[in-house]
Amino acid sequence: MGLEDLQHNFLTGRLEDLVKWARRNSVWPATFGLACCAIEMMSVGAADYDISRLGMEVFRASPRQADLMIVAGRVSQKMAPVLRQVYDQMMEPKWVISMGVCASSGGMFNNYAIVQGVDQVVPVDVYAPGCPPSPETLLHSILTLHEKIRSGAITRRPAAAPAGAPSPAGRVSEDPDAVRVATPR
Repeated sequence: MGLEDLQHNFLTGRLEDLVKWARRNSVWPATFGLACCAIEMMSVGAADYDISRLGMEVFRASPRQADLMIVAGRVSQKMAPVLRQVYDQMMEPKWVISMGVCASSGGMFNNYAIVQGVDQVVPVDVYAPGCPPSPETLLHSILTLHEKIRSGAITRRPAAAPAGAPSPAGRVSEDPDAVRVATPR
């Protein structure tokens, strides 16, 4: 029996698979709650939902220690530059979950003061629907992000434009691989 006949294990596995496994199991979220969705985001860290089993038990207050930004709630025009600055300070690789209909599309606030989709400010990897989305929906979004990291689809992100430079469609990143998550039942 030669090495080519063995199934992959920790000795014969590929380094790329090991890196994906480590990234998937050590995602550290940054605290960026802006409205009522932040309460649902906080409840995910409580004992009922317990995201510590996913290696995410500590929400980081410093963007330099975080690699996942969960944008929970509506983003005002005044908050958009701050959101972008926090995103730019995060370490690579970094991911974004847009939590709630207000963050994803402006929600019911169709006016000049609210950004009509956080993807105009930062590239979004997973969208979590709802007003506010339930903690189960956020967990489903996190697991969807974990699957994107595991499959390697997340490493093929298109080259981002320079900070603040919009693409032809007016968005920061036209990512066809961004996932819109359905509410789990």
